[in-house]
Amino acid sequence: MILDLLAPTLDFAGDTDRLNPLRLFLEADIVVQAIMFGLLLASVWVWTIIITFSLRIGGVNRRCGEYERGFWEAENFETFQKQRGRGDVPMGKVAGAGLAEWRRNAQLRTLDPEGARQRIALAMNSSVGEEADLLSNRLNFLATVGSVAPFVGLFGTVWGIMNSFFQIGQQQNSSLAVVAPGISEALFATAIGLFAAIPAVIAYNRFSHRVNMVEGRLQRFADKLHMALTRQLESR
Repeated sequence: MILDLLAPTLDFAGDTDRLNPLRLFLEADIVVQAIMFGLLLASVWVWTIIITFSLRIGGVNRRCGEYERGFWEAENFETFQKQRGRGDVPMGKVAGAGLAEWRRNAQLRTLDPEGARQRIALAMNSSVGEEADLLSNRLNFLATVGSVAPFVGLFGTVWGIMNSFFQIGQQQNSSLAVVAPGISEALFATAIGLFAAIPAVIAYNRFSHRVNMVEGRLQRFADKLHMALTRQLESR
């Protein structure tokens, strides 16, 4: 087995008095091993989300900034939207929803200004909500790991300690040398649970704040566009 081959290499130059995480994993009970392995997988997925989300939110802010600057400088909103509003630009999708509703109201024979204002606002607010939901789609996994992983690790610890006490009964020997290895392996499960949970909680709080900032930026853009479009409708 690959892990069995790697374990001796992690003895830190033959110093067996130092903690060897891999050996703790290999010598643990099968239930504790399964819990550790699951927590390690969760930790890998957490860091994958952290890296990909950081890149994604940075790209979203950059694209929205470029789009917004060009949008307000354009002479014609619809022409600009056709040229630059395509692709993964949340602000472009919000503008597209507002402009589409504006066109539908402008084509009505009898215009109801108040109803038009409400419909345009609802269209853009709905788009803002959809974009915020898409951004935060994978953050629920961070919240789940952050709240559940310590308890999963604790379950592994409890199971390992129960197994250690069982070994005391089997060997009729309560010396610390008998139970210490099993307890160390059990506590290692809690350590891995915390290793997975702490980054998940920090990342969830940070990324939730950044999603809220993007949502607020989209909402402010929608409000400004709503004022511009309703002024055009009322000037007919």
